[in-house]
Amino acid sequence: MTEIDVVVVGAGVTGLACAAELAGRGVSVCVLERHPRAGMDTSTHNSGVVHAGIYYPEGTLKAQLCVEGRELLYEYSEQRHVPCQRTGKLIVASNDGEVAALQKLHDRGKANGVDDLEMVDAAFVRAREPNVAAVAAIWSPSTGIVSPEALVHSLLALCADRDVAILPSTPLVKGDLTSNPVEIDTGRERILTRLVINAAGLFADEVSAALGGETFEIFPCRGEYAELAPSRRSLVNGLVYPVPHQPGHGLGVHLTRTVDGAVLIGPTTHYQSSKSDYEEGRQPVEDFLEPTRQLLPDVELADLRLGGSGIRPKLCSPAEPFADFMIRPDQKCAALIQVAGIDSPGLTSCLAVARMVGGMAAERLD
Repeated sequence: MTEIDVVVVGAGVTGLACAAELAGRGVSVCVLERHPRAGMDTSTHNSGVVHAGIYYPEGTLKAQLCVEGRELLYEYSEQRHVPCQRTGKLIVASNDGEVAALQKLHDRGKANGVDDLEMVDAAFVRAREPNVAAVAAIWSPSTGIVSPEALVHSLLALCADRDVAILPSTPLVKGDLTSNPVEIDTGRERILTRLVINAAGLFADEVSAALGGETFEIFPCRGEYAELAPSRRSLVNGLVYPVPHQPGHGLGVHLTRTVDGAVLIGPTTHYQSSKSDYEEGRQPVEDFLEPTRQLLPDVELADLRLGGSGIRPKLCSPAEPFADFMIRPDQKCAALIQVAGIDSPGLTSCLAVARMVGGMAAERLD
């Protein structure tokens, strides 16, 4: 039997950031991770974009924590030598009919506190991205890219520096949150703790149920990528996005030049039942040709390669337009804090999420 102040369930970037934040406040922490290594699900199955905070409804946690989190992430990455670049991003209108939607998106970003956005013309786009077709664009200088894998490793190292116990290959089996202290069962050991942080990503709904917490549903939403062939990577200098038509579900197939120079095309949006199936029924590379040509008209099928895929842990069903992050004390169990539905901009927001969770935890541990 082990006794510890806080158990964090999930060693993605959100869980690791929460663990490091709590340990930095002098709290003893352990992290349960179902996989043999940290960050194997959503955290490292994404494009690594550092979002500015443009897309999310004003007043939401996604808007607030994205704006706060991006600056924390840039500062953290510089201090701890995580590969990260403030590259800027163009959100382009491909025809005159999209300009009004572009202006609306610009205004939403400004309302969210993204105060460096510019509406720019086709000449501005050509100067930065000569191969991209656009009649107008939003220029977002605060957007950037980071290496998700390096961020995970850095947060692991920070946790180690602060004596956080990381328990890989250790799923949470069940827990009794009615006892004081709370008893957690991993199947191999029992842990007594004062507080549980549910940062289990795709499995946050199942973890909540196993703990006797409130009921909600995580909807797995797979996103797939293609890539530009290495010989064609010079067609793209940075980040280029279309005007999103369903911003609550995805931002449209876009172009991302990563920290290692690859150019990703995607992701797509496909709701599915499985939380672990990254490959079955993958879209053929041909499906990426037309969306890519809307941004890069000169691309041919031979220029594309299939890339990776990821699964977003969404709280909104396909029929719903938007769901915010769930970051709050559980409504049934005082010893449980829910950190669920952390899809995009979760990577950007992870350090801001951790600060918010740290404050909630401190109130309950005093």
